[in-house]
Amino acid sequence: MYVIIVLGNLLIILTGISEPALHTPMYIILNNLSVLDVFLATYITSKMIHDFLHEPKTISFEGCIAQIFLLHVFAGGEMVLLVAMAYDRYVAICKPFHYATIMNLCKCTGLVVGSWVIGVMHSLSQVSFTVNLPFCGPNIVDSYYCDLTLVIKLAYMDTYVPEVLMLLDSGLMGVTSLLLLLVSYTVILVAVRHHSSADMTKACNTLTAHIIVVTLFFGPCIFIYAWPFSNFPVDKLLSVFSMVFTPILNPIIYTLRNKEVKSACIN
Repeated sequence: MYVIIVLGNLLIILTGISEPALHTPMYIILNNLSVLDVFLATYITSKMIHDFLHEPKTISFEGCIAQIFLLHVFAGGEMVLLVAMAYDRYVAICKPFHYATIMNLCKCTGLVVGSWVIGVMHSLSQVSFTVNLPFCGPNIVDSYYCDLTLVIKLAYMDTYVPEVLMLLDSGLMGVTSLLLLLVSYTVILVAVRHHSSADMTKACNTLTAHIIVVTLFFGPCIFIYAWPFSNFPVDKLLSVFSMVFTPILNPIIYTLRNKEVKSACIN
């Protein structure tokens, strides 16, 4: 599955770079989504594969903190990119005659850079209050990777305050992104309801693909973080699902369904 993730997303990235017809805001954002998916899968899955094949299944404290940092960088960046993609589709569907002016290269670059900057800032805020916690007791993380909710529980202190800070930070990031996505999809549907049936069908097809990805991405996160400090067996399954299956489905749902990308890949 990891090989499929890397090859599939690299195909999308190389096709987007090499094909001039795909040098548009939508495909620039999609290429960056593929980059995030490769990174998101690599830093978790490679260690997971190593632990399946070797004993003991250990990780250094520095490596654990690095996993937490990279997880929130890439996951946070992907949340913002999904919002940027929803905004791009809103402009394309609701303001087609002004699309080239509104979604110019400068704004597209700003959205992409902004997603990385917000991801890094979000991650730094999470790690900053975790790295200095007193870890001098239990050192077993019951998961395939170092999840922040499980690592905080290992601190030798009352972790109520760090838990609340983590929930507020991650919750604000996730809920804000999800609300912006839902609002944008609603506005698009309201805007095209008086259009022709062909426009309505096109909009529904586009939004269906977006909603599938959003559900796959946010669904496991919502379930895991709804009970963040209670470890359920299904949490491991959802963690693997979000780290492995979502990066596989993203290029299929978003990119390989497009005629322009399929034509470029064949050529």
